[in-house]
Amino acid sequence: MPDFSGPLSVHAGHLYIGLMSGTSLDGADGVLVRLGAPGTSQPPEVLATAALPMPASLRDEMYALNRAGDDELHRVALASQELAKLYARTVQTLLDDAQLPAVAVRAIGAHGQTVRHRPELGYTLQLNAPALLAELTGIDVVADFRSRDVAAGGQGAPLVPPFHAAMFGTDFPRAVLNLGGIANITLLAPGKAPRGFDTGPANVLLDLWCQRHTGQAYDKDGAWAQGGRVDAGLLEHLVATEPWLAVPPPKSTGRDLFNAQWLDARLSTYPVVSLLSAQDIQATLQRFTARTVADALRDAAPESRDVLVCGGGARNAGLMRDLADCLQRPLQPTDAAGVPAQWVEAMAFAWLAHACVERLPAGVPEVTGARGARVLGAIYPA
Repeated sequence: MPDFSGPLSVHAGHLYIGLMSGTSLDGADGVLVRLGAPGTSQPPEVLATAALPMPASLRDEMYALNRAGDDELHRVALASQELAKLYARTVQTLLDDAQLPAVAVRAIGAHGQTVRHRPELGYTLQLNAPALLAELTGIDVVADFRSRDVAAGGQGAPLVPPFHAAMFGTDFPRAVLNLGGIANITLLAPGKAPRGFDTGPANVLLDLWCQRHTGQAYDKDGAWAQGGRVDAGLLEHLVATEPWLAVPPPKSTGRDLFNAQWLDARLSTYPVVSLLSAQDIQATLQRFTARTVADALRDAAPESRDVLVCGGGARNAGLMRDLADCLQRPLQPTDAAGVPAQWVEAMAFAWLAHACVERLPAGVPEVTGARGARVLGAIYPA
């Protein structure tokens, strides 16, 4: 975890913006924060938040770019520009709500949209146009947070455990679970560096199946899944046929693995799938997310006394019920610890941008497996 002491203190109180568009591709989340004095437990002061939907055409193109296709370089360039424009509109919404000029903000942390993540091959790709974003906003932009860690032999993910440690550390072992498209977990213990890794799908398969069979972008509150029943045989089949789940940390994943092709292949090899309704499969996929999280926590940190949950999945009442049943320990959104669940990841990228600007290493080797802590991000001056 970075040491936020010393020279950084002269910049205490600077304003940063964090932007995040996750694996679920539902939109861009933004948060404008005043960061507290380094070395203290003072949480960031949230001055404004914004969530702008991703245009359907851009969402469809981002989905398509997760797979090999024609004329990819041209399409990537255009999609990156459109994403930067969405980010710029998010930034302007934040500034308008806070009634602040752009010059008041030290930097924007913009993660971009992951379309390929292959750290085992030495690369990870987040679509973004940070130079365009700096031009459109008049604010310095910090982007490309993952590749420096990958260059040092790491997974480049997850990136948020040091922020979780700063926000949610306590005097007993605790886990922080982020439920975006992919689920990742941070393991906190007093006096120790945070650990963390991806556990498997969170919403990515749930959203995919719901869209295919209902036309809705996601299963609100797990209501559609609630009309089905969990098929124990299919659940075991999903777990048993994916070797990645048994790989020890450090590890990370994404749509490169958990996608429509993955799901269709598993369903096609389950002998009695024809006896299941679409809702039965949705209920089983929801339980699959909860089961894989619980298995990972049991294996990596059985001593964790409670679990704080953030990300879009924290608002899915059905998924939270399944998690509570599988985890068998106190479970609550990060709101209970003073940080709204929806904004944790965007806040993390404001925090990571701050670390980059101050040249503080925010990579955590215990999380990613890198050869050492590295300064993460590249700066695009306004």
